[in-house]
This record gives sequence, structure tokens and C-alpha cells, in this order.
Amino acid sequence: MQEYPQLKPEKTTAKPDESLNFRDKFEAYLVHWKWFVFGVFVSLALAWVYLRYAVPQYMASMTIMVRDERKGGMQSELSAFADLGLASGVKNNVDNEIEVVRSRTIIEKAVDSLGLNVSYFSEGRVKSLELYKDTPIEIAIFQKTEDFNKKYKSFTIVSGNDKTFAIQTPDGKRTGEYGYGNIVDMGTFKMIATKKAHPKDASDDFLLKVEINPLRSVATAYRNRISVAALNKNSSVVELSLSDPIKEKAEDLLNMVIAVYNVEAIRDKNQVSLQTEEFINQRLKNIEVELGDVEGGKEAFMSRNRLTNITSDADVFVKNSSDFEKSLIMTETQIRVVEEMQHFLATDKTGLIPSNIIPEDLTASELIAEHNKLVIERDRLAIGATEKNSTLRNWTARIVDLRATIKESLDRLYAGLKIKRADLQKQVDMVSSRISKIPGQARISRNIERQQQIKEQLFLYLLQKREEIGIQLQVTAPNAKVIDSAISTVGPVSPKSRNMYFLAIALGLAIPALIVYLRQLFDTKVKSVRDIEGRISAPFIGDIPKSETENEIINASSRSSSAEAIRIVRTNLEFLLSKVPDGQAKTVAITSTIPKEGKTFVAINLASTIALSGKKVLLVGLDIRNPKIDQYVKLPSKGLTNYLVKANEDISDYIVKIDGYDDFDVLPSGVIPPNPADLLLNDKLGVLFAELKSKYDYIIVDTAPVSLVTDTLLIAKYMDAFLYVMRANYFDKRLIRLVEGFHTEGKLPNMALLLNDTVWGKTYGYGYGYGYGYGYGYGYGYGVESERKSFLSSIFGKLFSKEK
Repeated sequence: MQEYPQLKPEKTTAKPDESLNFRDKFEAYLVHWKWFVFGVFVSLALAWVYLRYAVPQYMASMTIMVRDERKGGMQSELSAFADLGLASGVKNNVDNEIEVVRSRTIIEKAVDSLGLNVSYFSEGRVKSLELYKDTPIEIAIFQKTEDFNKKYKSFTIVSGNDKTFAIQTPDGKRTGEYGYGNIVDMGTFKMIATKKAHPKDASDDFLLKVEINPLRSVATAYRNRISVAALNKNSSVVELSLSDPIKEKAEDLLNMVIAVYNVEAIRDKNQVSLQTEEFINQRLKNIEVELGDVEGGKEAFMSRNRLTNITSDADVFVKNSSDFEKSLIMTETQIRVVEEMQHFLATDKTGLIPSNIIPEDLTASELIAEHNKLVIERDRLAIGATEKNSTLRNWTARIVDLRATIKESLDRLYAGLKIKRADLQKQVDMVSSRISKIPGQARISRNIERQQQIKEQLFLYLLQKREEIGIQLQVTAPNAKVIDSAISTVGPVSPKSRNMYFLAIALGLAIPALIVYLRQLFDTKVKSVRDIEGRISAPFIGDIPKSETENEIINASSRSSSAEAIRIVRTNLEFLLSKVPDGQAKTVAITSTIPKEGKTFVAINLASTIALSGKKVLLVGLDIRNPKIDQYVKLPSKGLTNYLVKANEDISDYIVKIDGYDDFDVLPSGVIPPNPADLLLNDKLGVLFAELKSKYDYIIVDTAPVSLVTDTLLIAKYMDAFLYVMRANYFDKRLIRLVEGFHTEGKLPNMALLLNDTVWGKTYGYGYGYGYGYGYGYGYGYGVESERKSFLSSIFGKLFSKEK
């Protein structure tokens, strides 16, 4: 049996036990193992149900290389035509292009191209399964109205016979039956349903729900789910990823997004070239008409004057003046080009300006190229901005200023060409005066030929520029090069069964643990000796398990855990009373903090246990306000109080012998007095205890709760020791300070603690071991029984056996 070395009645100051006993903490949760098993079982069942009906999500991803002049990117096909000046333009960077790829416009066009705002579902008993390319019928939608992509609409197609189907509204009404291959007018659109070929063993019955969602909301939902990110800072390789319940849909959408992005990028790049090509084509038509008029005039002049070769007589003069004529023709050509550009600037004040058509003036050409670059950037910004946007307004102001600069440059160029033409004309006139003898027909013929040459050179010049623009349009490279096309994961990325089951097990353990923790956190009741150990300096004499019967009195045949525990308390009590002189009864008072803590139960059973050991024992009922001993044994109504109030009474007349015991007597409390405290102050009580101590070996006194009345403190001077009873799961921990005060202040001399009504399996620590270990194990000579252990006890007993 375990003894208590701390039973020496020394006065010490209690210090909280700050050591962490892992085993105690573990056992505090282990006693609730059934709840943990139940929690894990319920969590796993819920996880299985969730996985059974949850829609799996698959991840599709693709990688592209975006042109980024800052990071290298991919080489453009236009580099082969760099000598033509076709490689210049707006430079890209990865960050901007990522935002363009994720833009609502790009994704909305991709969704619209694939028709993903129209969804098909196969109705099930619990959940609906979305279909993509495996629908039982193929539906072609056409002639959509404006409301088609703006309003939600749903209907169900119900299979009929081999040639017909029915359409059912959401409220269950059928609008009619229709034949496969026939046009069905649905209001905002028309459709044709075509039956697909099925395997021979497949059923022809189906229930197909069709949902048409607003295009913008669907595009927004996909935009939020699409992830676009560069693989690293120094690379222009970008990865796109999208999770969706249908693998093929996610792959198709990613591929379509990049296709739409490339088409839009090429269209933006070709915008300047297309407008320049349109301008050149218009000018070629005009010049072709003008050239035809000049050639017709020359033919009429030569026919009218019957001329064949007028210049044969003036070869020498023509040779001398040929250089001036060439210069004049070139100047005239340049003047015409400048005039056309001035006319274009006057008529088109906001659009792109044709480039690469102004000869011998690099300043004007560079200004026009810069102007077109600003216009393209402004148009891209205008897609997601309003006219009040400060950035957009700054770009517009810069364009206006640059356009004015271009106009001034053309004006200066035009004035210089006119001066040059005047000078050249003077030189031509000077030479012409020297050939004044040449017939006037020759001069007129030369003028006509000069006009013809001007028109021809301008015509050939524009043809050359048109070919260059055609090359540029054909070799425009896309912004994104697909490295790996979209491909989906084989298994779902969400939900993952392994993670869900792990999470379920964790929650199944965490929730009961949290509940147990909260219960312990908010539970202020003492459960075991661990709750008071280190907080009260008084010695601990033992604990008593919950009694199998309420009014049990221990006898010679009692073999319950409570009986064995009280026998241990009896043994430990000898250490507490070692200083009592021989020949004098050892007087022990049993008290508690509040009623219903079992002090009377402890008192009568402790007395009976001591009596069974051959000692002469007297149980005194000194709880005269609320006596309870008569609930265990049959007692007369007269007792101690009657003795104290009457004179010349013999105490032996009030003592009752208990049947079944040789030396077990009881002094009842007697009639409840109106003045209990005054009665206990009577000197007669001290004389009585002196008399009784000479007649008995042990006197067990059942006293009143010490925190409610002063009765116990009044009789403390007659006691050799106090057993302070605290009931498990009833005594409030906040009262521990009060108990410690009684001990440290010496109000209850030689005080020891006793924990009553402990429950094995619901408390932890070493308290329950004293009762059960001996009660069921060896029985103190009452026969040998095999110790009964639970399955978990046997397992965890082996695990922790080394710690003992």
C-alpha cells in the first residue's frame, strides 16, 4: 500500500505545481476516448459523403512566350525586312501583356467564341452533372438577339421517341414537342437539336437541362479563376492555369484565350499599315486618272499638230537643260506629296498619319512615326478608361501637340520646295530663252511630257510603298508563342480524398479535444488530487471512490472500492495521530467547507472501519444544526444537546451501541437547539470530552461545515486532528484559498485533506489507484481476485509502466 510521506503536520506555504506531467494531461483526454472515436467516425462519414457528391475540380495549364524587348523574348519575322523600316513600332513588356491576357474583353471574346455561357447538365437524384462535349444531343444556336447574352434563361430538354423531344420550363410545364433537325424558336434565339449516335446498349432516354447565363457574368467568373503569371522575373515565359470541373472545357478556354489575344495583338499592330494602305490605294486611283488625262492630252496635241519628234532639232539645248529639268521634276513631285499630306492633315484630325511617303525629310517621317505610336497607345488605354481619365487626356494632348509640330514641319518643307521650284523654273526659262527659235509646239510638248513623268514617278513610288505595306501585313508576328498547349491534370486537384480524410481525422480529434479543453477550462470543480496538490499545504490523507450505495456502512464483509479506500485512510490516519499520548482516545473531527460533501459518510465509515480492527470507537454527532448520522443507523431523538442542557445527566444514557460491531458506539446529536453556538461554548462539553477520551480508543466527531457556521472552530481545541473532506466534482476550486487559510492560520489543528466521491475513469492522476488497486486486487485478506482491466487500460498501462 502507498503511504503518504507528507502526513507530518508541518506548516508550510503552498506553492503551485508548475511542472508539466504529460501523462496526466494525456489521461485527462484519454478518459473521453469514446468521444474521440465517435468524432473521428462522424468526421470520416461526413468526408465520405462530401467526396461522394462534391464536384471534382481539374487544373489545366499552358505556357507561352510573350514578346518582350526588354527581356529578349522571341525574334520577330520582321527582322528580315529591317532594311525597309518595318521592324519599328510599339514595344511590349510582359507585365502589360499579362494584364491584357487577363482583360475582360479578351476572356469575354474567348467565352463567346466557345459558347461557354451555355451550359448543359444531366439531372441526377442528388446532384446535377455538367456535360460539355458528351451531351446526348447536339444543339446549334443561331440568330441570337441582343438579350441572349444579357439575361439568364433555363429550360430542360426531355427525350421523346427516336424523332422527337420535348422542352420543359423550370416550373415543370412543357411547351411542346419538336423534331430533331427542325428549327425551334426560343424567343431570344433559335436552335436546332440533332441526335448523336449512341452505343447499342446505351439508353435513348435523357433529361438535359440547358442554362444560358449572361456572357459578362460568365466571363467575369472565368477571369477570376484564370491565373496568369511569369515563371520568373528574368523570363518572358508565362504560365496560364484554370481549374474547372470539366478538363476539356478548361483546355479549350485557355487555348482560345491565347488565340484571341494574338488576333487582337496583330490587329493592333496592323492598324497603321491598314490605314496607310487605304490612303495609298485611294491616291493611286486618283493619280491613275490624272495620268490618263495627261497622256490623252499629249496624244491629242501631237495628232492635232501632226508632230512626230520635236526635240530632234534641239538636242544640244536639251542636253544642257536636262539637269535642271530633272531637278524641277523631282521638286514638283515632292511638292505634290507634301500637298497631299497637308490635305490629309486638314481633313483627318484624330486618326493615324500615313508614314514612309515623305521623301528626303527624315524629321517629318520620325515625327509621323512617333505620332502613330502615341495614337495606338491612346486607343489601347481608351478601352478601359473614360474621357475624364487623366492619363488618357495627357496622351491626347501630346498627340495634338505632335500633330501641330508635324504640320509646321510640312509647312516649312513645302515653302522650301516652292522656293527651290521657283529657282529651278528660272533656270529652265533661262535655257528656254536660248532656244526661242524652237517651235512653240516643242515647248508645249515638253510641258506635257513633264507632267506625264511627274505622274508616272508618283504612281511608281506609291506602288512601291503599297508592296512594302503588303509585306508588313503578311509577316506580322503574334505577341504570344505557344510553348505547351493547354493540358489538364489526370486526377482532380480539389477535393483530394487523402487530404479530406486527413482533415476529417484531424477535426474528429480536434473537436472533442476542444470540447474537453473548454469543459476543463470553465469547470471550477475539483476532480482529483492533482487539482489541489501544491495549492494547499496541508497533507493529503487519501481519496474515496464513489460508493456503490448511498448509505453504505463498512462491515467485516465489505469489499467495495470505497471500503478499501477508507481502510487506507485509517492506516494513514495513524501517522497523523502519532503524537497523541498513550492511554488517551485519539479524537478526530470530520468537517468540510459546505454541506453535501460526504463528511458524515466518511465519519461513520471511518469509525466502523476502526471498530473492525478491534478498537473501541465512539462516533459523536456534533453537527447539531443539521444531523445526518440517523440516515445511516437508527438512533433515538435524544443525544448530545439534551445532555448539555440538562444537569446531573449520565452520558452513558445517551450513547447507543451499533448492532453487528463489538466496540462501536454512537452519541447522537440530539434535539436541534435554538442557540447551537452558545451550547457549544458550555464548559460541560470540555468535561464530556475528557471523560470520553478515558473510555475509548478513538473518538470520531462529525462536525458542521466550517465555512457556514463557527461550531467547528469552537470545538477545535478538543480535537487531536481534523480530516477536511472535499467532494470531487462538487467542491469549487475557488474555495481552495479558504481551506489553505484554515490550515496556515492554525484554526483547524493537525489538518489533513481527504478527497471524497471520486469516479474512476473520469478523473486522472494517482488518486483512484489507492481505492481500486487494493479493493479489487488483494482485498486485505478477503480472498484473492484477479484484477479486471479494460482493453485500453492494459495497453496504456504497458506504455506508461516505465514512468512509475
